[in-house]
Amino acid sequence: MRAEIRRGSEIDEFETRERCHIVELSGQASDEEVSIARARVKPGVTTEWHRLNGVSERYIVIAGKGLVEVGGLAPAEVFEGDAVLIPPETPQRITNTGNTDLIFYCVCVPPFHPSCYECLDSK
Repeated sequence: MRAEIRRGSEIDEFETRERCHIVELSGQASDEEVSIARARVKPGVTTEWHRLNGVSERYIVIAGKGLVEVGGLAPAEVFEGDAVLIPPETPQRITNTGNTDLIFYCVCVPPFHPSCYECLDSK
């Protein structure tokens, strides 16, 4: 890893098949320890059921409100300032229940790689 400042406003946002928009702030190319992405989910949208194999994840909500479903936990409302801890291999999805974008950081250890992502919607 090298010292670097990555400005989210200068990094292109892209839409995922998961039904959210992502800005990758830090990851395998720049940080072998952790990946950090900003996720944005539009009002009324639910991301697909998925899990990350071999990767733990944290959601840190910075704007909006949602309903998160994680593993065997009861569905729970989340708001700005909340954190959601998601162990590896744990099914997860989130719904934007508000009228504005739901925005949260996804922090993954080890760094997220597309090969760890497993869609569970069809299972």
